[in-house]
Amino acid sequence: MNGFMHPFGFFGYSFLGLGMLFWWIIFFLVGYLVYQDANRRGMNGLLWFILVILPMVGILFLVLYIIIRESSAPRDRTPLDLLKERYARGEITEEEYKRMKRELEGS
Repeated sequence: MNGFMHPFGFFGYSFLGLGMLFWWIIFFLVGYLVYQDANRRGMNGLLWFILVILPMVGILFLVLYIIIRESSAPRDRTPLDLLKERYARGEITEEEYKRMKRELEGS
């Protein structure tokens, strides 16, 4: 080809041949893993799947997802934290809250 780069190439593979199939499988596999992880974390899994499988820019969105994912990692909540949340939402009364808190603290 004398220095001519194929206009639909990606990492040396043509988007029109077998290499294209290889890269689409890789993109979809990574996209599926991102989709599952995003859904588990309460994020929009379908949106992240679509962004990650986009040719060329999908890698950038994958890096962005990893950065956002790490910064929004849920912290472990203790049973006492959950009890406080239930009381704050009005799901339990003050008496129930105090009784359950004593039980959790072992007093």
